[in-house]
Amino acid sequence: MQTPRWINDLRHPPPLDFHDGKQEWKRLLSELVGTFFLVLVAAGAGMVMAQYPGTVTLQAAVVAPGLMVMAIIMFMGRVSGAHLNPGVSVAFALRGDFPWYRVPGYVVMQLLGAIAAAGLLEVLTNQSAKVGGSYPGASTSAVAAFATEAVLTFGLVSVILGTASGAQNIGIIGAIGVGGYIALAGLWGAPLSGASMNSARTFGPDLVGGDFSDFWVYVAGPFTGVFIAVGIAYLLRGSGGGMDGSEAAQGSIKTLIKDSEKK
Repeated sequence: MQTPRWINDLRHPPPLDFHDGKQEWKRLLSELVGTFFLVLVAAGAGMVMAQYPGTVTLQAAVVAPGLMVMAIIMFMGRVSGAHLNPGVSVAFALRGDFPWYRVPGYVVMQLLGAIAAAGLLEVLTNQSAKVGGSYPGASTSAVAAFATEAVLTFGLVSVILGTASGAQNIGIIGAIGVGGYIALAGLWGAPLSGASMNSARTFGPDLVGGDFSDFWVYVAGPFTGVFIAVGIAYLLRGSGGGMDGSEAAQGSIKTLIKDSEKK
């Protein structure tokens, strides 16, 4: 028989700093830095490929973001939850695992991190940032790209919510699940839509490169996937708001500090 949530909440009390506004700057900085590194790899692969043809294969370009996300979750997940994606922040809020009033701050930091990465890449590669953007494939319509982004994001958010709540909370192994999904999704989805699954990842290169062609695809597609994933999560696991999901969504800075002080 499943243990009632209130008993689990007593066994695993909420992070001491969950509602401590003084710690918010650490979470915001974490989201900025994490998204910066994600976009540096995701957009950088295409830009380096354009500058030095033959050095980066399509397979490497789609696997690299998955590996980067895996690393970021491992070293920043306890600070901010490592959302790195506006859709993920909204998904956690819809589940009741993350306060809505903190979503705008996270999204702004994610966008700024993406813009900074795209700007730096232009300087490093001497290529327009639009080369590292996400666009429908040459033989893919905008509607088909929208559907691809919706399906891919549905899977991504399902993995994230599943590894962050209740009995499915598997700690650091969640990083492998999320990173692995991103790599696998990119292997088949990248030619169709770029396999962005992240509005911030697309916005940064588009803004710096000055090309918002079909940008609506990378807003409407991912958020459609988010709403579907949250709905399926409710049907399968009920409402969110438990301590496991909340800690995964927001991090546990003071718990992390106390753990380090014990060593």
